[in-house]
Amino acid sequence: MKTVKDDLIELAKQGAFDVIIHGCNCFCSMSGGIARTIKQEFPAAFAADLKTTPGDKEKLGSYTSAKVKSRKGDLIIINAYTQYDYKGVGTLVDYEAVKSVFRQIKTDFAGLRIGYSAIGAGLARGDWDIISIIIKAELQGEDHTFVEYRI
Repeated sequence: MKTVKDDLIELAKQGAFDVIIHGCNCFCSMSGGIARTIKQEFPAAFAADLKTTPGDKEKLGSYTSAKVKSRKGDLIIINAYTQYDYKGVGTLVDYEAVKSVFRQIKTDFAGLRIGYSAIGAGLARGDWDIISIIIKAELQGEDHTFVEYRI
């Protein structure tokens, strides 16, 4: 896992990645955190989310995607369903869902440049130490970068 301090969205628009991943809840809201920015900057990603059933717990551990254009070609945006709800107390991220979705991403996007933020460690209140270990294990051997937001 490479780590850079920057802005995932700007790097993606500049063509630094072939695939970017962000964590979503299962209610098709994309109203907070990086999901809100994804929704604004890449409406096709939100449209892909809206094609699913809001509140469907079966989405946990899966993803939807949208292909958009970056300055260097196609960019795939992954809406990774890593938490069920966006409300509540305690940890909202589902670590098994993180594991499942990253396992699928490795299978479906092997060989591509993958970028992501601290999925599940912000508004979903997950432990980044646990999440990063899961991601490293599931994307072992792939070109993947954690983009720590630079303020």
